[in-house]
Amino acid sequence: MSAPTPTAAPVEESAIPAFPAMRLAQPVTITILGASGDLTRRKLLPALYAMYAQGLLPKEFAIVGVARREHDDNSFRAFAEEALRAFARLPVRDEVLRSFCARLHYHRGDIEQYEAYRSLHARLFDRRLFPPHRLFYLSIRPELFSPVLGHMKAAGLVEPHDAEHWTRVVIEKPFGHDLDSARALNRDVLTHLHESQVFRIDHYLGKETVQNILSFRFANAIFEPLFNSHLVDHIQITAAETVGMESGRGAYYDASGALRDMLQNHLLQLMCLVTMEPPASLTAEALHNEKVKVLQSIRPLDEATLPAAVVRAQYRAGVQNGAAVPSYREEERIAQDSKTETYVALRLHIDNWRWAGAPIYLRTGKRLARRVTEIAVQFKKPPLQLFQLVECEGDVCDLTGASPNQLVFRIQPDEGISLQFAAKRPVMQLQVENVAMDFSYSATWRKQLPEAYERLLLDVLRGDSTLFTRSDEVEAAWRVVDPILSAWSSNPDFPLAFYAPGSWGPAEADALFTGPDQSWRNPA
Repeated sequence: MSAPTPTAAPVEESAIPAFPAMRLAQPVTITILGASGDLTRRKLLPALYAMYAQGLLPKEFAIVGVARREHDDNSFRAFAEEALRAFARLPVRDEVLRSFCARLHYHRGDIEQYEAYRSLHARLFDRRLFPPHRLFYLSIRPELFSPVLGHMKAAGLVEPHDAEHWTRVVIEKPFGHDLDSARALNRDVLTHLHESQVFRIDHYLGKETVQNILSFRFANAIFEPLFNSHLVDHIQITAAETVGMESGRGAYYDASGALRDMLQNHLLQLMCLVTMEPPASLTAEALHNEKVKVLQSIRPLDEATLPAAVVRAQYRAGVQNGAAVPSYREEERIAQDSKTETYVALRLHIDNWRWAGAPIYLRTGKRLARRVTEIAVQFKKPPLQLFQLVECEGDVCDLTGASPNQLVFRIQPDEGISLQFAAKRPVMQLQVENVAMDFSYSATWRKQLPEAYERLLLDVLRGDSTLFTRSDEVEAAWRVVDPILSAWSSNPDFPLAFYAPGSWGPAEADALFTGPDQSWRNPA
């Protein structure tokens, strides 16, 4: 390992756009455990570079990568430069890149062995290079969370939560694989850290459009009164992907499935944001409290109700976007008799005063027709049908029945919000047609949205846990899906549907809907 390299002189102020009100003041050492992995290369280093290039990081900081791979400081900087040129969101400017990479250091060690942390502590003791406030990012396998934290604590890398110099730890999902394992993980983590030091990261919560759900609801007096079961017929949340098991994800995915990988965390978080009560403030504690209340209000699924409320499925072999694709069971590193779901859809009910009677439909899947994540709030029809509705496709128009209003939050891509309502057509007859009032991020601001990891890392450095998940929140989410996992594991005959790649999923999912005006919204 090469000797530490002195921190480079700061880049000229003109080279870095300044955000004085946003710039962090406290010097910090950011340590990435598992620094040679894909997450570091594609997400963490590009996010930190973007923060630096925008003047958001403190003037004094260092980034230390820890892994077993044969690197030293210089080769790790070359690794980082290659990653940034390939994946950085902002244009890579040579002078900014050189200054940023000069802050990078590498510490070789086996993250499963205590010795790596003892030697890391000795190295970080050099305060000339490594500021005393510490952020640790655990980009490692979930089963290592507990032993790694134990090694960190024993080696003196973790300060008490009320110490002069703070220690914060970011943990990537999954947070357990069922309720019991989530409880055990929380117990182990909180043995070594205070809750205020733990940042359980869900990158969906860092997306600009996800945060805008709260702004839309609670900054606009005309919309918030509409969010209740008196006016809303139902809500549906979709997270669709067109990819299959590319990038060697088969082994991980076959042990996880769509329910654990997407629905238990991402989709339930979206559901909480769109259905929660107005918080008393925008503090992390107030927001977490309201989300936990939503999760605790979900009607439990049991043996009698579960078969009619849940659909699981796998994609078959077929053609998608003009190319032949294998079935899930034919993918690399997938068992030939696997029953792991690549698609799951379910119907939930929130039994509280605001939402009783308005079902929530959630679905997610691989190899679907389009990559899209959205929340659609469908309102009830007017009690009297006074107008004829005209629907047109090209030059062909037909009279149809009244169509319900929809409010759609587009999380990705084409980020924005649209409201569908009826307006009179410019003809002699009294006819109405569905039109859209549309807000688009790209059309309004014409600039790239920040990556989720940029916002989330900035919040960790500030000590703001608003966009992270609390321990009781994690457990409450697992309580929702645990009965489903138990039913699948205990009943080998639980139905497994199949669907064609490039479709919107199995026909069986249509049977989840209970109302006359309810059906899946399939974005074009």
